[in-house]
Amino acid sequence: MERITDKLYSWASIIDDHALAQARLTAELPIVDPHVALMPDAHVGMGATVGSVIPTVGAVIPAAVGVDIGCGMVAVRTQYTVEQLRSAGRRLAGLREQIERAVPLSPGNYNRKVWGRAPEAVAELERLAREEDVTPESFAKNWRLQLGSLGGGNHFIEVTADEGGSVWTFLHSGSRGVGNQIARRYIAAAQERTARRGVELPDRNLAHLTVDDAEYHAYLAHLHWAQEFARLNREVMMDRVVDQLGRFMGGEVRRVEEVNCHHNYTAVERHFGAERLVSRKGAIAAHEGVRGLIPGSMGTASYVVTGKGQEMSLCSAPHGAGRAYSRTQARKTFTQADLRRRMRGIEYRDLPAFIDEIPDAYKDVDVVMADAADLVAVDHVLRQLVNVKGQ
Repeated sequence: MERITDKLYSWASIIDDHALAQARLTAELPIVDPHVALMPDAHVGMGATVGSVIPTVGAVIPAAVGVDIGCGMVAVRTQYTVEQLRSAGRRLAGLREQIERAVPLSPGNYNRKVWGRAPEAVAELERLAREEDVTPESFAKNWRLQLGSLGGGNHFIEVTADEGGSVWTFLHSGSRGVGNQIARRYIAAAQERTARRGVELPDRNLAHLTVDDAEYHAYLAHLHWAQEFARLNREVMMDRVVDQLGRFMGGEVRRVEEVNCHHNYTAVERHFGAERLVSRKGAIAAHEGVRGLIPGSMGTASYVVTGKGQEMSLCSAPHGAGRAYSRTQARKTFTQADLRRRMRGIEYRDLPAFIDEIPDAYKDVDVVMADAADLVAVDHVLRQLVNVKGQ
């Protein structure tokens, strides 16, 4: 841990000056108390740094959660071993193709109907909408069809194996289009309210809603709903992935262990003797004993962890490796041949669209995990066998 200022602490041994400068601006906001915690994977984001934990009092910064509200990971350890998977008598490309048919991939692609476990999730979200007095239809009329869809970018579905040879299913996604629209509306509302108050900000994306603003309560209600949508979205997809693995193996999958966690979200928590609104933008909760997931990249290790409850980090940990190259920089720097070399031995779709997700575009996950040694304990190390992504 490094103390940057009285209001900024960092666990990142690899971080560029732009990200540090951005985090300083956030930490200096009067609504931030007691300090911002930068995670080992911290890098430049919109307004607030990705990989930052921002505690606020009497206000919330919508852009400090971001446009993919509730984004996170879920992983399931199965009873199968990697030897059993490879000896199933079928190519892993077949399993990848099964998963790609079962889960809509890429931005703008949704289900044609509500099916599988999704009807139960829809009913739960409809109940929550009534309870919170929110109107998801005003943000996305087809939100029900979005449940169980992956999206694009760094979202993924994987079949992996841990250090003992156990097979895990693992995926990363969030609140899809409905969460995106909720976030954008309230980011704009925060910018309008901040301008009306005559508050000058170093970055307009640090605009915040105060407890006296009507939008403050509406945003938190919609935020809670979108976070639950994201959690259930992952569960619906995981059901389909587990089902496809069972079909591939010719038997029912037994869920030995399961972890589901957000890394873009806000929650009321108690730190340093007082309640605060804690926004994690690219960070997972790491309270003592709490399980979490930290993926590397599409070709490097991922980790199943348990939090150590480090209070100075606001009980948080990194959410991944963190980008070292922007998407544009990665496309200019690396080639499809580079990606093929890095993905050797992993079953994936060999498309130019994935060049910006090459492992070299991310920080070294081993360094990130070394930086996080006082934040989490590593329970399992997962390595990819099959990778599924949307374009």
